[in-house]
Amino acid sequence: MSTHLSRLSIVFVVLIWFIPIISNAQHLDPVLKTLISMGLDKSHSINIHDLDAKQAVVDQKLAKSVFIPKVTFNGSFTRLNDDITFDDDTQNLLISTQKLLIKEALGIPFNAPFPDNIPLTEVPNLQNKNILKSSVDLDWVLFSGFEVNNAIKASKHKEASLNYLGFAKKDKIALNIIEAYDKLALVYASKQVLTTTKNYLEEQEYYVKKGIENGLATPISRKKIELAQQQLASKELEFTHNTILLIEVLHQLTGESKEQLALLNPKLESFSTSDWSDTSKRNEIKALEEAEQAALYKSKMEKSNFIPKLALKGHYEFIEDDLSLLDPKWFVGVGIKWNAFDGFQSKLKSQKSFIESQKYREQIEEAEEMISLSIIKAQLNFESAIQNTKIVEKEIDLASATYDMVDKQYKNDLASINDVLDALTDLEKANFKLQESYFDQRRALTDLLHAKGILTSFYK
Repeated sequence: MSTHLSRLSIVFVVLIWFIPIISNAQHLDPVLKTLISMGLDKSHSINIHDLDAKQAVVDQKLAKSVFIPKVTFNGSFTRLNDDITFDDDTQNLLISTQKLLIKEALGIPFNAPFPDNIPLTEVPNLQNKNILKSSVDLDWVLFSGFEVNNAIKASKHKEASLNYLGFAKKDKIALNIIEAYDKLALVYASKQVLTTTKNYLEEQEYYVKKGIENGLATPISRKKIELAQQQLASKELEFTHNTILLIEVLHQLTGESKEQLALLNPKLESFSTSDWSDTSKRNEIKALEEAEQAALYKSKMEKSNFIPKLALKGHYEFIEDDLSLLDPKWFVGVGIKWNAFDGFQSKLKSQKSFIESQKYREQIEEAEEMISLSIIKAQLNFESAIQNTKIVEKEIDLASATYDMVDKQYKNDLASINDVLDALTDLEKANFKLQESYFDQRRALTDLLHAKGILTSFYK
């Protein structure tokens, strides 16, 4: 919060010195831009979109990690109920064969008895009952049948889609902040009308009081003044409530302190159309297009399940003593896995993802039609707002000329003070009406820029 306070305070101080420079009616003032920046930093929904995009990046890394060799170290101890050995007949056969080989080596006749002083080697167990193993395994996918490649591409398009959705959300948040800021400016502009009306009623009250004392007015006139004063008090209360509410809205949108927001003095001004003739593809359309591509690659990924996969497998035993006679110390092999038939599951999943991409295509076409219509509608509204501003400016010219004329008449005793106050009130109301026309014009312009997809360049 202290960072936000300092940012807004610095911009606020700069504005005090350079107001004549920035009032060019072309771009947003720096204070409003700072508030928008703070709102974008604070937005939970934007942060959620960013986290979703980061998850998509992690998904890409997970897919790529399939091709990284996996090394696993294993350790175990097993105790059998007994040693695994050959049956008696086989053991006798092995012992007899051993004796024959020894006789042959010593040159002893075949039918001669075996000497007692020559030791025989015992027949080893097939597997000792105490088994201690320690080994390492290597698993390395060499070819995934393009499944990983398509998964990575699908995830990249998903990431891009989420990023574009985040940009679209930023535009909506900026629109809300601009509207709240302009409403606050309009409320502050109404303060001048309330002040003029209050002064007018005080003058009227004075003259009615004098008129009653001189028999030139009735108590009913006083009651009318009192009623008008009560209505003015209600308007002043409404002004206070609207100010509190809009400051609260800006506080919620930007995270700026209410005390700092209360120091702002926003002004409404007209905008030129010369810089806003370009059109760009909306972020919502870009997000849908990326989602469509993600669905298509997901469909390809699921279809590639039928392509054979190639992998390398390796194994090495650290402890050789407890291996059985049939266990190798190490081995390396290459294997192929071919999912020839999976009950149509891969095919159906691929069809489902393809249908999902068709849904996105329909949404894209529908959105493009709606955006095209919204651009036309916003353009017409903006042109109407510009025309309305011109009309109000003529009304101000007329009210100003009327006030000057009545004021001169009053100075020459040709008009009453009431006539002067009435003309001044009309002038103030016309000026406030101009502020309202500026507000409508800015709403129409921001809607037009949003429809054209170039709102970001307006508040960045």
